Amino acid sequence: MIKLDRNICNDLKAASSREWLETNGIGGFASGTISGIGTRRYHSLLTAATRPPLGRIRTVSKFEEILIIDGRPFELSANQYPNSVHPRGFEYITEFRLDPFPVWRYELDGVVLERKVFMAYGSNTAICRWAALSASDGSDIQLEVRPLLAFVDYHHLQHDDASFKTEYDEQPGSISVSPYADLPEINFGHNALSVNSTGYWYRNFEYAIERERGFDFTEDLFQPFVLSFDMSQPATVILSTERIKANDADKLERLEVKRRVKLISTAGTKDEFTSQLVIAADQFLVSRGDGQTVIAGYPWFSDWGRDTMISLAGLTLATNRPKIAKGILLEFSKHISEGMLPNRFPDAVEEAEYNTVDATLWYFEAVRAYVEATGDHAFVRKQLYSKLNQIITRHLRGTRYDIQVDTDGLLYAGDPGVQLTWMDAKVGDLVITPRTGKAVEVQALWYNALRIMSELAERFGHDSDTNKFDSMADLAKLSFNALFWNEAEQCLYDVVENGNRDASVRPNQIFAVSLTYPILDEDRAKAVVDKVESELLTKVGLRSLAPRDPKYIPYYVGSPLERDSAYHQGTVWAWLIGGFIDAYRRVYPEREDRITEIIDGFRPHMSEVGLGQVSEIFDAEWPHTPRGCPAQAWSVAELLRVMRSDK
Repeated sequence: MIKLDRNICNDLKAASSREWLETNGIGGFASGTISGIGTRRYHSLLTAATRPPLGRIRTVSKFEEILIIDGRPFELSANQYPNSVHPRGFEYITEFRLDPFPVWRYELDGVVLERKVFMAYGSNTAICRWAALSASDGSDIQLEVRPLLAFVDYHHLQHDDASFKTEYDEQPGSISVSPYADLPEINFGHNALSVNSTGYWYRNFEYAIERERGFDFTEDLFQPFVLSFDMSQPATVILSTERIKANDADKLERLEVKRRVKLISTAGTKDEFTSQLVIAADQFLVSRGDGQTVIAGYPWFSDWGRDTMISLAGLTLATNRPKIAKGILLEFSKHISEGMLPNRFPDAVEEAEYNTVDATLWYFEAVRAYVEATGDHAFVRKQLYSKLNQIITRHLRGTRYDIQVDTDGLLYAGDPGVQLTWMDAKVGDLVITPRTGKAVEVQALWYNALRIMSELAERFGHDSDTNKFDSMADLAKLSFNALFWNEAEQCLYDVVENGNRDASVRPNQIFAVSLTYPILDEDRAKAVVDKVESELLTKVGLRSLAPRDPKYIPYYVGSPLERDSAYHQGTVWAWLIGGFIDAYRRVYPEREDRITEIIDGFRPHMSEVGLGQVSEIFDAEWPHTPRGCPAQAWSVAELLRVMRSDK
């Protein structure tokens, strides 16, 4: 449980910078801040996934809530308008906790009120509940709830719109709204005493993070009706694309609590920090068709091939959920095209994008991790081996974006204007870090994939395949160690292309040491780890570029162009801590205390931005302010994986 006291809750900046997140296992989510102020366009009480896990529509943005005690109104909400915050309901909050989902406690005029929000798993359904825990005898306590509707694609903002259908359908204990014919109908199951029609546009909400990021940041929301409750009993509003009654709330809450308890029990965790990471991990695992996938980050990412494969071991195997790992591997195998795994599934279109060289190679490592954890060679033999073999063959022949094996056995990749590695920032036609040629981590992954295939071929009795893969791996390793060693820096070059060697000190080289089958000669591994530790390691991950580099940018701030220019030019990435710890354990097996110290650096972060989650990125310089997505799959996954790998 994460618990924050009134010192944080009553502080406008502190409370508005801490975000909560609820997810439903099919791509939908609810999110907001402790203060109740929306700071992102993505904050809502129900963002519904209409084409799981995508097609996400922000339906009900928030509630305006007023508690009326003996006729005296107390506004519990908070909004940022131009030059003002109104109302200031956060000043009544005495406690916020994840227990196991978001719970607020308010104290006002002798009344203690508790409010909670959670989602029903597998359904576009959010449950909001209020209960008066204590009050003076004879007090008359009423609650008014005013929904504010958005009904837009979750990347977009709503504005006063004449085509917005303002009517609603009311039945006993249920109200349905459908502002646009092509968007889902949302049903309000409630136990209110009365419903009163209003029909107002609330204008000029301002979202501070959108403004900071250089995007449009103002929005109008429609307020259709007021729900009035007698607080002598708990008040309930269920928002859903289905028709669910308010009296189902108790059952839904019990089921969700039970599900989360089971997740922790299944994972076998013993301490609160690891248990919270297990719950965080679950939020990224979602359905895709009949299979499963991984949402790369909340609130704005969809499912990405690279992120999914890097995250698979930590999200599923470290939490003892191998069936989900199997489902993910099988689902992505259906989308292999020209020997490549998808880079991502975009929100707006059905067809996947394939602009990645490394997602496919991470797939091999994900398969290896699954087999090591389960011993399920039969699944790989039957469902995956031939596809993996075809991937290697296609890379030998050449595939999209000039990805092909060179005569030296190393993997070349690069097409003008296309970003192919994980350092994939692009603004318009400008690729910030093109890394065209032979990128260091791509060679490490290629070699690792060849050794994995050799091991599988040997087990399955394919002797000719075994010999082929071993020969290819031997050549790649020989060429790599001849080409990539930077004697002057005592580390590895980042990219080699046609005799040109990029000497930028970047974290990508750590994978030459960290992967199951390291491509780097053993006598050089310690030097690489030492270099990365001394120049790139921070308390929350690895810098993407050494500070002494002229291209180094210490802070991830400013316009979209400024931020994308900094994305991989110094900015710290939390997910890289996994590879670093693997490499560190390999060369310094006796220093487990140091690894514990590194992992402990993340503990305070779990309660400072995305509550119970790990952010995507951080500024390169102290105090390493969290940036980007407040909840990122591979950040959680890699931390969890290395924490559990010594068990």
